[in-house]
Amino acid sequence: MSTGNTYLAVFCGSKTSPRRAAWDALPEAERRSREREGIDAWKAWVERHQSAIVAMGGPLGKTKKISERGIEDISNNLGAFTVVRAESHEAAARLFERHPHFTIFPGDFIEIMPVLPIPDSRSAAA
Repeated sequence: MSTGNTYLAVFCGSKTSPRRAAWDALPEAERRSREREGIDAWKAWVERHQSAIVAMGGPLGKTKKISERGIEDISNNLGAFTVVRAESHEAAARLFERHPHFTIFPGDFIEIMPVLPIPDSRSAAA
């Protein structure tokens, strides 16, 4: 993947946030209705921004942390990811304004960061 003007969007949300607690407290029929509304809105967002999407990404599952101490199960606030291409960091961020992740679903925020090229070992030695 070329990294020029490429940005990683990470969808974040806490399972213990007040927004999530309110979502979980909804009657099941209302929650299902909002889920359908959210999925439709997300699909519409994808259609509007199809030309900017490099990798659709998707939801993230359970997390394993690997370190010198070994492998362990952990929890974090990462929920999904998408990779987009935009003219600037600001333009990439603007793609996600009013996104259904936090306007319909109980997501907290979306983080956008540039995907940088891997340094060439020859230039690192200079």
